[in-house]
Amino acid sequence: MFRPILFTFLCGLLAAQQQQQPLPQQPQQPDPDQATTIFRVGVEQVQAPVLVFDRSGNYVDGLQPYQFHLFDNGKEQNINVDVTYQPISLVICLQANAHVDSILPQVKKIGGLIAPLLIGDQGEAAVIAFDSRIRTMQEFTSDSEKITKAVKNLTAGSNANRMIDAVAAATRMLRARPPNRRRIILYIGETRDISSETRLREALMDLQYANVMFYPVDMSRLLTTLSAKPDPGRQDNLPPAMHNMPSGVPATPTSVAQAYGTGGGGRAEFIPMMVEIFKDVKAIFKDNPVEAFTKGTGGTEYTFYKLKGLEDAIGKIGAELHSQYFISYTPNNKDEGGFHTLEVTVGAYKTQTRPGYWLGTKQ
Repeated sequence: MFRPILFTFLCGLLAAQQQQQPLPQQPQQPDPDQATTIFRVGVEQVQAPVLVFDRSGNYVDGLQPYQFHLFDNGKEQNINVDVTYQPISLVICLQANAHVDSILPQVKKIGGLIAPLLIGDQGEAAVIAFDSRIRTMQEFTSDSEKITKAVKNLTAGSNANRMIDAVAAATRMLRARPPNRRRIILYIGETRDISSETRLREALMDLQYANVMFYPVDMSRLLTTLSAKPDPGRQDNLPPAMHNMPSGVPATPTSVAQAYGTGGGGRAEFIPMMVEIFKDVKAIFKDNPVEAFTKGTGGTEYTFYKLKGLEDAIGKIGAELHSQYFISYTPNNKDEGGFHTLEVTVGAYKTQTRPGYWLGTKQ
């Protein structure tokens, strides 16, 4: 009589012990909506679009990969040269604040030029407008009608001009595109920045890490400043001694021209100034970050006064993009921290590429 009762009691006790044992914890799944911190881990692959010119300044087509040689900090690299067309991912970055309200009707008319002149059939484009806000007017699309509509819907906002913040946002968008695409920012706006939170140094470094080329078409301040005297552009009437220069750099006419672009300083002259940018010298390109982005990524800068000039500039940018050779490589000198200079040679031809990139040392 007691055996069935005892058996039932023992079974119940065993079941209770099994229920008290903790279950193995399941690994927590990351929340896809939670923001993540991004750390730079160094440069794995460098991309260097290259233009090749003959003695007359015309683009040279039909070159073969074996004709190209690339030097990173003076050391020749094992490179891949793609002579075929690489599809383009483009972000159109448009200033749309109250200061340029009178010019926006001209800008609204260029949407239909983007597909035929810049991205082609295989490309894609996104549209950003900015004032005190950074507004995504159109995500990446290959539909030319959507691009045209997004540009046409521009409206002027506040007086702020967060140009550097807008470039940083465009860089983040391009960083997520496939690595086999050329990443381009087409910037249409003024050369000055008002109230951005992103520092010039960080924005330029991100452009270079993401292998983005920056092509600006500057809005003339003669048009945007309605109540002021015509702005002479980059004319600089201050004597050299009144310019703020990096520590140890004398304010001579040559050094000022290199830093402020007043003398048409070339690629070689710009490299020392870029090093100062990465050292976070605030005086360098403070009033003209557009020039720093352009020279730092290997792009070309244009200016327009009328719609025809804007259309011509877009056409020239398209011709340049479609004439580039695409070089990529993994540096064999990644242990060298600091600024890495790039040089591409193709026989006796003249070449144009990005001046270099910044590589942090390993901790």
